Amino acid sequence: MSAIPSVPRSARTRSWWGWGYTDAHPDDAECAAMGALLPGTLARPLPIPRIADLPIARPVVTPPPSLAHLVTDDPRARAAHAMGKAYRDVIRALRARPGRIPDLVAHPTGDREVADLLDWAGEHDVAVIPFGGGSSVVGGVEYRGDAHRAVLSLDLTSMDRVLEIDTAGRSAHIQAGALGPVLEEQLRPHGLTLRHFPQSFEFSTLGGWLATRAGGHYATVRTHIDDFVQSLRVITPAGAGTSWRLPASGAGPSPDRLFLGSEGALGVITEAWMRLQERPCHKASASVSFTDFHRALDAVRAIAQSDLAPANCRLLDAGEALLSGASHDGSSVLVLGFESATGPVGDRLASAVDLARAHSGRVEMPPADRDASAGSAVSAWRSAFLRMPYLRDGLARMGAVVETFETAATWDKVPALIDAVRTEVGAAALKITGHPATINCRLTHVYPDGAAPYFTVAVAGRPGDEVEVWDDIKAVAGEILHRYRATITHHHAVGRDHRAGYDLQRPEPFALALRAAKDALDPYRILNPGVLLD
Repeated sequence: MSAIPSVPRSARTRSWWGWGYTDAHPDDAECAAMGALLPGTLARPLPIPRIADLPIARPVVTPPPSLAHLVTDDPRARAAHAMGKAYRDVIRALRARPGRIPDLVAHPTGDREVADLLDWAGEHDVAVIPFGGGSSVVGGVEYRGDAHRAVLSLDLTSMDRVLEIDTAGRSAHIQAGALGPVLEEQLRPHGLTLRHFPQSFEFSTLGGWLATRAGGHYATVRTHIDDFVQSLRVITPAGAGTSWRLPASGAGPSPDRLFLGSEGALGVITEAWMRLQERPCHKASASVSFTDFHRALDAVRAIAQSDLAPANCRLLDAGEALLSGASHDGSSVLVLGFESATGPVGDRLASAVDLARAHSGRVEMPPADRDASAGSAVSAWRSAFLRMPYLRDGLARMGAVVETFETAATWDKVPALIDAVRTEVGAAALKITGHPATINCRLTHVYPDGAAPYFTVAVAGRPGDEVEVWDDIKAVAGEILHRYRATITHHHAVGRDHRAGYDLQRPEPFALALRAAKDALDPYRILNPGVLLD
């Protein structure tokens, strides 16, 4: 086993109010050009928000001298930790309505400091919001209400080391505050990778992935971060605990499962042992076009129920394919990708392509065991995938309501569910705004027994009421998901925005056990109040 040196972070400036880096945001001209494509948007973009315009009050608490070096009341830091990166967060920042801004931001460097901060917060009625990269799109890192005297944002990104690598067991001991690129750079010299690449990879942390049960790179088999967890260390107001490192265990309910997806409401994940892989050197990609979306769904189901296990198996409907540049003729596009560290994958790709052809797919495929060339549908989709959140913020500046929601359902429900969302959410958006909406769908992850549809909704909002418009549309979407027994979230987590749907989805005996766990682990009710339960 070996210790790993730390890696410097990016020197680029993160946006405090929107997605990603400030130098990647669309300029005013690009915002206006995008707005012109959506009827009813503003004539000119809203100005970039200024921290000086926010209602930032003086902190109502002061940390003790023993913790003061960990804590800041800097207005920029507080503003950057007030919300996540959902559409409703972006538009609230643009309208200078951020909600309750934390009184303080803490940057602990180790477990002892986390425990001391929790002790102090419990004694002084201070709500603690665990914070990683701040990329939540479900209201998971903000405080709502006024039940606590003060709010502390607990930023774990100073705890970002890969502490140890077990090369024999192909696993690593990693601090939870490691951002995706920081984590991977420390693994790279060893030829190893976690290979968990959510869309927020650059701006989210290992602890955030664990606390939200994030979905990542793989469209089949190992789709969630859960699949890579070997053990967790968690600090709670009631004490600290570490699960054993084991390849598998049948010893009662899993302690790790209690904290995976707990979103900081039960404890603060500070370290984890994670299963790693060798870095893949064999890759192959192809895109398949379909004129009939339902035939494309059948093709994806056939591939998911085979033993081929593609790393990428993402189906874009015609609107999504057009938006990403993957297709311009009204076709749906299936993006397929295979990878391996041990041998060529061309034969597996060819078999998947044969299954797609059997369902009327038209194939664009580069030479065997090579990645897609520049300009192909696969390449266009990859570029658009990374750029999309920036474009969403540009449209938000034009007064548009642009946001996503995702779900998962069994195959017998997937086609009707997608049709219902397109029809009913479209009708609701038109009624609420008076403008036609664009509703696109893609499948992000697929399973033998079902799939995870991911929807994008874009419509001109009512100036000044954009948050209310989105909440109304989201409520309609939630009702449809509940009617089809589709999950309220496949990988975005519950946060505060999905609480109503989560309360309907979980069995009541489980809710009873969750409340008891909250009472036992967080007796002062300071940890991320309002997430998962009241």
